[in-house]
Amino acid sequence: MNNKPENSGSSRREFLRNAAATAAVSAGAATVAKSSVYSLAPARVLGAADRINLAHIGLGTQGFGAHTRLFKQYKAANNTESVAICDLYGWRQRRAANEIGDLKESNWYWDYKKLLERKDVDAVVVATSDNWHAPIVIDALAAGKHVYCEKPMCKTVDETFAIYDAVKKSGRKLQVGSQGCSDLKWHRAGQLVKEGKIGRVVVGQGSYMRNGRIGEWNNYGENPYQAPHKNAGPNGTGDMKIDWETFRKGAGPKEFDPDRFFRWRKYWAYGSGLVGDLFPHRLHPLFLAMAIPYDDPMKGWPIRVSSGGGLYVQKVNPDTGKPDRDVPDFINISADYEAGTMMAMSSTINEQGWPDCVRGNKATIYFGGTTVETKVERVWADEIDAMPAEQAGDGEHIEVHEKNWLDCIRNGKEPNCNIDIAARVSVMICLGELAERYNTTFTFDPKTRKATPDSGKYNAA
Repeated sequence: MNNKPENSGSSRREFLRNAAATAAVSAGAATVAKSSVYSLAPARVLGAADRINLAHIGLGTQGFGAHTRLFKQYKAANNTESVAICDLYGWRQRRAANEIGDLKESNWYWDYKKLLERKDVDAVVVATSDNWHAPIVIDALAAGKHVYCEKPMCKTVDETFAIYDAVKKSGRKLQVGSQGCSDLKWHRAGQLVKEGKIGRVVVGQGSYMRNGRIGEWNNYGENPYQAPHKNAGPNGTGDMKIDWETFRKGAGPKEFDPDRFFRWRKYWAYGSGLVGDLFPHRLHPLFLAMAIPYDDPMKGWPIRVSSGGGLYVQKVNPDTGKPDRDVPDFINISADYEAGTMMAMSSTINEQGWPDCVRGNKATIYFGGTTVETKVERVWADEIDAMPAEQAGDGEHIEVHEKNWLDCIRNGKEPNCNIDIAARVSVMICLGELAERYNTTFTFDPKTRKATPDSGKYNAA
């Protein structure tokens, strides 16, 4: 896919393209707005000593490996119980049920809406393909559930604001799964910025780089071309049954494609590749480290978003010999805020990143592992004292991020990657995807909640 613009000398063509761009940026708004079948349900009031009953929606690589297992491991310490599961693949349902501990089949679901009808479920963990995040999150909030949603929060700007409004209306606690937000080093950097230790913020930068011989998302999880999964599909029976029609949500081929089901991050119809999978690991923490304000509904939104990159190496699927992916294997993104510029780079074909840092006009904060170090700009050395590397936190741990969410459900505080942070970064992520795909730059207006592409460059056809 990776659509690029056509040359156009026609003003009418430019007008039509801009009209299509506005429609495409807003695509899905009506669907999202109508997605919830619930009136706002009352949530059970949970005290510090009350058990939180969890449900897991999406039991693939991340849903099972990072969440089903970890919530089981820490259930005594966190006082939780996993009481229901949902997935579109029977084998995953059984695997998760066995991990939880003989969870009866009456607690397994194919339809997440049936699961949300349960009054004993206090909170849900959403780890489905990206195309399903928004409707499930919105329905869960309306059903009175607190939500932990894997990153990226959603696929479009309109979905972002549909979730934003749903959280504000419901009063439930939403945590987006960018666990770096629970690493104290980013918070320490934000404190230094607020104290003026680096002067005026200029730019925050970060990278998340990988490399692999057979291509990212081909190299982990469930290989659809090997047992037992090679026998799974819409015509499978028992544990081999896959609900392909629900999964694809009307997008992509009607004919079952195991690569798209098991390796959905490679396809724009269901995921966002590097933009949705790896960028959130840097963009949400950088938002904190740059101390971008979000105490006002009109503050903290990106003003302008651009992106570039391409599919340079991972073009052929090693299992099938066919084209391997829609998404790029290298990408960069840049967004301008009133508080400075944020930049990130990500790759699945080279693992050498650039330094994670926040640059000010007087000093720069560098992040090295679990430390924070401030280096003064030479021309300000007589005014600003250098700060040696200091220990700040002990890394980015999913279980710590999960516990932060549970604690906030009980104490009423806002999670470390709450909706106010997550929505602002989501706009950057969603527009970053479109900017690379359509070779354009977007400006964003928080008052209208609309993004506008550069004139004539966005070919939505």
